[in-house]
Amino acid sequence: MRRSRAPRLALAAGLGSLLLVLFYFQSSLSPESVIEGVAASAVARVTDEETSSLGMADGQVLVSLPMTEKPEVWWHLVPVAPYAAGPCPVFAVWFYCIWQESLSVEMVVASEDMRSTWQGKAGRSPLQALYESDQFEQSSLQAVHQQRREMLSNVCNRYTRKRRLLQPDDLRHLVVDDTHGLLYCYVPKVACTNWKRVMMVLTGQGKYQDPLGIPAHEAHVPSNLRTLSEYSVPEINYRLRSYLKFVFVREPFERLVSAYRNKFTLSYNTAFHKRYGTKIIRRHRQEPSDRALERGDDVRFEEFVYYLLDPRTQQEEPFNEHWERVHSLCHPCIIHYDVVGKYETLAEDANYILQLVGADTSVKFPASSKTTRTTDDMTAQFFQDISPFYQRRLFNLYKMDYLLFNYSIPSYLRIR
Repeated sequence: MRRSRAPRLALAAGLGSLLLVLFYFQSSLSPESVIEGVAASAVARVTDEETSSLGMADGQVLVSLPMTEKPEVWWHLVPVAPYAAGPCPVFAVWFYCIWQESLSVEMVVASEDMRSTWQGKAGRSPLQALYESDQFEQSSLQAVHQQRREMLSNVCNRYTRKRRLLQPDDLRHLVVDDTHGLLYCYVPKVACTNWKRVMMVLTGQGKYQDPLGIPAHEAHVPSNLRTLSEYSVPEINYRLRSYLKFVFVREPFERLVSAYRNKFTLSYNTAFHKRYGTKIIRRHRQEPSDRALERGDDVRFEEFVYYLLDPRTQQEEPFNEHWERVHSLCHPCIIHYDVVGKYETLAEDANYILQLVGADTSVKFPASSKTTRTTDDMTAQFFQDISPFYQRRLFNLYKMDYLLFNYSIPSYLRIR
């Protein structure tokens, strides 16, 4: 009689374990967190050690990871406390507990309105259009952008040892287009006025038709475009994971000279003269005149360089966005950018993004008509009077931008 109980007990234990497993899975997959038809293989595989290194903490922003699967489903990753129910009773449930301890995956479901407005002409979001097209034979332009992404990733892996935590305030430069599923990190002096104009057309729901019809000053009014910092943390994480993210960059010293020329040599920029020019002259000019100290409108380029290299400058306040490094404005080693456009190929890269968006053919990126644009030759002239010592220090200050975006050391520098 006792012998016959053993198989029954074993069978009962097995059935009980199976029921427990089903119970745990059913309780974890609530109707609110299930997207119908999702394959289990789409789950992002991130270990507990990786999530901690990526900066996931209460009230903080999830790092934007590269897409490794077709972007049909997006996951919002949240850290969880160790399993609270105590030791798991059997091996099968214990395995599930370990999985749940290492990572909790919460699917964020877009509303029907959002999902419907995202779809381009081919019924795909820009992110889907980008990565699905990469799976087939690539055009030369697609290959260029894939190389840029890979270069950026390789440099980040090589030079970034510890990734700091992002706060929502770090995302003030990421402009959001909820209509098309876009995030654009604007970098001053890299065609950002025209890109803001285009974003206003894309998000304006018919209010704007022609980007060039929008006055430049109106493009910089904060209320005309939403930035990612204005959203809640779950909303930020969702957009980082599911929107196409792009940034435009420029040769760092050419951008720096452009900022200097625009902010310190034009008479109408009195706000910059007062706030920065007077300070620069007071600290870095010997025997300045009373007029220069009062107006700050004749800052020399070498004085501007001394200001940038002065340790007191960044101790007192962050760099102004016009001369801040791109990696500090847009955090490309934390946020995964799907498209890295370059000022040197502006028209081509801008059209590529508008094609991914599925924008109406009437939406054109404004062609540059400036005859006063800062060029490489002009930049070289500004550096003629900068000593090799300060050239080297300034290059080290902007070195990460050179490395991340694959710009060569300028030939006019005397630092070799």
